[in-house]
Amino acid sequence: MNAGAYVQVPFCQTKCTYCNFHTGVFSHDLYAPYVDAVAREIAEYPRLLRENKIQEIPDTVVDTVYVGGGTPSLLDPKTLRGVLDAIRAGFRCDFEEVTLEADPETITPEKAAAWRDAGFDRISMGVQSFHDTELKAAGRMHRREDIFNATRILRDAGFHKISADLIAGLPHQTDATWDSSVGELLALRPEHISIYLMEIDEGSRLGLEVLNGGSRYSAAALPTDDVMAGFYERACARLASAGYVHYEISNWALPGFESRHNLKYWRREPYFGFGAGAHSFNGTQRWANAHDPAAYASTINRGRFAVEQMETVTREQALEEELFLGLRQLAGIDLAEIESKYGTNLAPRVEQLRAQGLLEWHGGLLRLAPDRLAVSNEVFVNLLD
Repeated sequence: MNAGAYVQVPFCQTKCTYCNFHTGVFSHDLYAPYVDAVAREIAEYPRLLRENKIQEIPDTVVDTVYVGGGTPSLLDPKTLRGVLDAIRAGFRCDFEEVTLEADPETITPEKAAAWRDAGFDRISMGVQSFHDTELKAAGRMHRREDIFNATRILRDAGFHKISADLIAGLPHQTDATWDSSVGELLALRPEHISIYLMEIDEGSRLGLEVLNGGSRYSAAALPTDDVMAGFYERACARLASAGYVHYEISNWALPGFESRHNLKYWRREPYFGFGAGAHSFNGTQRWANAHDPAAYASTINRGRFAVEQMETVTREQALEEELFLGLRQLAGIDLAEIESKYGTNLAPRVEQLRAQGLLEWHGGLLRLAPDRLAVSNEVFVNLLD
């Protein structure tokens, strides 16, 4: 069975105001020891799984790698090569896609050439916006011109698979600035585009400020939920017109350029996570490493598993994941197959949601109604209740 390998690099130059990930600004002196610990975790993974009674997957072949964060492009390219070499040495590999997350301002011709030489063939760029006012308010380090420079550098280095992210709902974002950001991104023609709606929760500085009724971090300049939904819906139409396939709620690709690694998450295929806070799944069990980089590295260097969460996925949880993750994919799900697999009857709830225009049948598959994607969470709550 094929599996994905994910490597978490938790280091950033600065913490974005909207970020709710377990990442942060750390001394550069921690980079090398941390990556050494990651390489050791990879090398000792079979032993760690056996000792912790985690079921191994026989004849596993790693065919996708995703190095994310954080900002892994901050690391020395030789260090990143060492991570890929550790995976090659520790697993049977047949790489079809090797992705590196990179912020535009960190991309240089020298780094891009070294990444290609190391084996990376896909770059996922955190663009977020093409307007400096919005980027500054969000705490981003790059500016509009950096995006164009970075794209040119990557193309010159031979990267034919570039992904770019936008965020709908940044502070100071308006109809005009959103539409122009989408237009400028389409002009660059990346092979893959992700659009995320701004999340407000207590896990980020901006989210906590909004929930507390404060005004810091431009909290008062956030677009409303209805405005954000409009951003998303207009982007859906423009990307479709430009030839992009909308294959997952937040993701579009030119034909054949879907993220093979991320599809593993949505299809519940196995993946192994290395580094602080990284998650893994073998089909029946999930586990997650300690989030603190120093605690993670210390545990690994003592020859122990750095896992702080582990669970066996119940039948009920697996069913919910099949529905939730399956319906996030625009192609939809085979409801009859799922009902047969789990011995359940979902027809009454499905028909109720279909009557409300939230779900629809398409070519024998059940999918979210295309015009209700912006309220997908409402559908999931009702279907899984």
